[in-house]
Amino acid sequence: MIRPQFFYDLLKENGTDFFTGVPDSLLKNFCAYLTDTVDAKHHIIAANEGCAVGLASGHYFATNTIPLVYMQNSGLGNTVNPLLSLADKDVYSVPLLLVIGWRGEPEGDHDEPQHIKQGKVTCALLEAMEIPYAVLEADEEKAAVQITDAYKTIKERSAPFALVIRKGCFDSYTLKSNECVPAEMTREQAIEQIIGCMPSNTVFVSTTGMASRELYELREKNQQKHDTDFLTVGSMGHASQIALGIALCKRDRTVICIDGDGAALMHLGGFSTIGTQKPQNMIHIVLNNGAHDSVGGQPTVARNINLCAIAEACGYGQAVCVRTQAELAAALANAVAAPDAADMAPVFIEILVSKGSRPDLGRPTSSPIENKKAFMTLLEE
Repeated sequence: MIRPQFFYDLLKENGTDFFTGVPDSLLKNFCAYLTDTVDAKHHIIAANEGCAVGLASGHYFATNTIPLVYMQNSGLGNTVNPLLSLADKDVYSVPLLLVIGWRGEPEGDHDEPQHIKQGKVTCALLEAMEIPYAVLEADEEKAAVQITDAYKTIKERSAPFALVIRKGCFDSYTLKSNECVPAEMTREQAIEQIIGCMPSNTVFVSTTGMASRELYELREKNQQKHDTDFLTVGSMGHASQIALGIALCKRDRTVICIDGDGAALMHLGGFSTIGTQKPQNMIHIVLNNGAHDSVGGQPTVARNINLCAIAEACGYGQAVCVRTQAELAAALANAVAAPDAADMAPVFIEILVSKGSRPDLGRPTSSPIENKKAFMTLLEE
């Protein structure tokens, strides 16, 4: 395996001193090392992977040095536009080193359904974009040669080059600057309270990561059916738009979006669509723990900005931030009453929750297709 410090030192030797991207579980040890080692001006966790390409390009224009952009392979979709219309050698010809975690690798270990297709097409997608790449060896001596070759290619072409990272490539590293995020509730406690006090006609759309896993397990714990819940196991940042699409078509149902702070930030522009459409039957909840919890606990900026003010500016009828179970109960009661007052909808609730999850948290045992069919059958009733 490659020690994160060894990898970082090779990058520095080749002139890279700026790092940006969206954390990934396969890259979490490297990302944790960056967080502990690099100052906040030279390591920026971006809202989404496309933003990271833009940010890195700006750094290159200003410094004439080669930046690094890291991501999970699922984030390649967010980068297609800026990679092809900004960084491509036939446009602005921006030299970038891309470091991509290869979830769903066809020859690798079993992975979750949302990663299977992405894993199959990762290398083909890079080839289609004419981005040269190498699958990084887990041996440090071999990796050093590959990295030297990568920088040579980047400089010759003045264009992006990708290092594709298999599971287990990086040696372990524990984040030392893992700051405690103040909160009185866990995410799972908040979700349990939400599902326990909603009207019987309510359906739920939960974001990718821990939230959907916790929602699924709470249904199992309470011996409840899963057909009221759409588990957005992939498509980070799009749960709120899925919920909006349902709310606009099913006015007789209360639609709850259980969102995360990292997911909400990834496609924050969706707030403006919800706010201008003003669905009276939709409640948008963001569970804010200030972290990308599913991929190593790397920080987001969500605890440093005012999400409620953003929601209000985008046209939400009411927005409230809660910290305790009592405050949450009051906010949910007011939200359920909001459809009776058009000027009070849609409702936005930010819940400050703690980082982490219980160690025995499982995963859904039903497939995405099974989840979809059960959910759509319920909506037809």
